[in-house]
Amino acid sequence: MATTLGGQEVADAGLTGWTFLGDGLRTRVATRDFATGLALVGAIGRAAEEAGHHPDLDLRYDRVDVRLVSHDAGGVTQRDVDLARTVSHLVSQAGLRTDGDDLQRTEIALDTPDTAAVRPFWAAFLGYEVTPGVDDEVRDPADAQPPVWFQGSGAAEPRQRWHLDVWLDPEQLQPRVAAAVAAGGLVVDDSQAPSFVVLADPESNRACLCTWRDRG
Repeated sequence: MATTLGGQEVADAGLTGWTFLGDGLRTRVATRDFATGLALVGAIGRAAEEAGHHPDLDLRYDRVDVRLVSHDAGGVTQRDVDLARTVSHLVSQAGLRTDGDDLQRTEIALDTPDTAAVRPFWAAFLGYEVTPGVDDEVRDPADAQPPVWFQGSGAAEPRQRWHLDVWLDPEQLQPRVAAAVAAGGLVVDDSQAPSFVVLADPESNRACLCTWRDRG
């Protein structure tokens, strides 16, 4: 099985226009029209077949989103970095460019003192499955909906049951924090930044902005 890469190793690869959001390498390509996007998808598909490694592609009228992850390894590997370089070359040949700055990924988290008790219900309710080898989350088998993970908390402590975790490129963390504060939010805890920052809305509902930095 291929070795997975951490966030810093991905950053050291020097990919332009790609961002690592924990679950894979991602980029967005703005296209002039649907036909241009379709042609790019075809070119990427042919290169993926040659490489024997296949990206997740989302074709819209004015853009193509690409995600690269080695599912068999459970993370990003050198195969993904290599294919990212190939995709970037194809994008450049088409007169387009890769841009990962505005991409993000959302997780839903439930604070609970007993993950084992509640996880089966949420898997059944959502039609999700338990992730093999991971005991604190459930995932959509089609990988189309946000994962749900369970954050351990004390039985008696006050807690907000549900909160959102939004993963960003590290360079986008402080601008997003500033925008949230300007919109009436409050920074609750930034002691773990740039790994994550806890914010709250004007009614004290909390949410986290997360990046790959300073994670083992």
